Amino acid sequence: MKIFLYDEFTPEDTAMMQALYSRSAASVEEHAQKVRQTGSGKFMERFYVGYGHASIADCGSTTIFIEDISILADKAIQDWPLYSGQETSTRYVDMSKQRLEDPLNSAESATIQRRWMQFYLNSLPKVEAYFKKKYPIRDTEKESIYNKAIQARAFDSLRAFLPAGITTQLSWHTNLRQAWDKISILRHHPLVEVQNVAEKIHTLLKNKYPHSFSHPLLEEQENYRKIINNGYNYYHPAYAPADFSYTTTINAQELAPYQDLIKNRPAKTGLPNFLSELGQITFNFLLDYGSFRDIQRHRNGICRMPLLTTDFGFHAWYLEQLPSDLRTEAINLIAEQKKAITGLNASLEIKQYYIAMGFLTACRATYGLPATLYITELRSGKAVHPTLRKIAHKMHASIMEIYPDMKMFTDLEADEWDVRRGEQDITQKTSNDN
Repeated sequence: MKIFLYDEFTPEDTAMMQALYSRSAASVEEHAQKVRQTGSGKFMERFYVGYGHASIADCGSTTIFIEDISILADKAIQDWPLYSGQETSTRYVDMSKQRLEDPLNSAESATIQRRWMQFYLNSLPKVEAYFKKKYPIRDTEKESIYNKAIQARAFDSLRAFLPAGITTQLSWHTNLRQAWDKISILRHHPLVEVQNVAEKIHTLLKNKYPHSFSHPLLEEQENYRKIINNGYNYYHPAYAPADFSYTTTINAQELAPYQDLIKNRPAKTGLPNFLSELGQITFNFLLDYGSFRDIQRHRNGICRMPLLTTDFGFHAWYLEQLPSDLRTEAINLIAEQKKAITGLNASLEIKQYYIAMGFLTACRATYGLPATLYITELRSGKAVHPTLRKIAHKMHASIMEIYPDMKMFTDLEADEWDVRRGEQDITQKTSNDN
């Protein structure tokens, strides 16, 4: 037995070394030497792009860091089943100083975004003070952790008033094949900002890996990608869906042979993926755009990209978190802003930049049984945002209706104040830390 680890090569070199396995029984030691001597450029240009052996480009990966783009563009990049990466969390980061993407660039559009941000900024200290009174620090709690938890709870409540045009940053770790497949679609996205982002990413990758990003742009393919984006990019039913509903193709009787897998599954352990063949569950529900962003992160299934509008109202949970004076102010602001957004001379897609993330969207998600259990259990935890946690509880009830004997580890307890939210941070360890 021989096992090797090569991390020093470029993504194209690594892809070539792996591809040579398919045509040669020689050791990777020889393939590595060949790459060092000849390089991988011409190989990738010939076999990946020229001959269309796409699996070769699956073997080389790269990481792209994207900054100062709107949350709408951020979601467009992440709308991909094989996306891997991270983004700035509105639950832990003060967004008040972020730039606003304003494609209309008019006095009316700027006023709408500015009013959302003024409410967010002015309300932060008031909401923190309100929560400190509501959840006073205990003798056993560390003040620094308590303050972080209070701040996080304030962010949880006020992120609803951030317009979707606020800018953020994200990383995208991808293999070379998926990079092009995704970029080729994003180039025709309904939002010009997304088109520009795709073009810049493509230029960077083409300069870095010219042999792997020299794909010809065929007219038939380009036209088809335009059809996909123009007609089907966003999900927005003509009528408001029920608060929550589901359909399933899973036949409970077909689960009977797998009782040992169901009954013996320990906590934090997924069902084997092959059980996905037994069918799927499709969930339709209303959820605020802020929390939609959390459930969209789950890639083992299909989560449609909703069109953000004001059609389905503002999620009541966010208003319930505010002290009475702020709640009244927020209700008046939402009504005024909704009227102002309606008056903008812009398409529904562009109006998204001016709509706050607390507005409800029509969500549609489809998963196999293993993915459904994973998402339900993970998103039912008390650290999960309460508006999404409510959906996870309804997903749990759906599974119980389909198969009452399903063993699950869902946290069904009521929401409660937990100072441990203040510990969920990434900080540099100091000499005083244990």
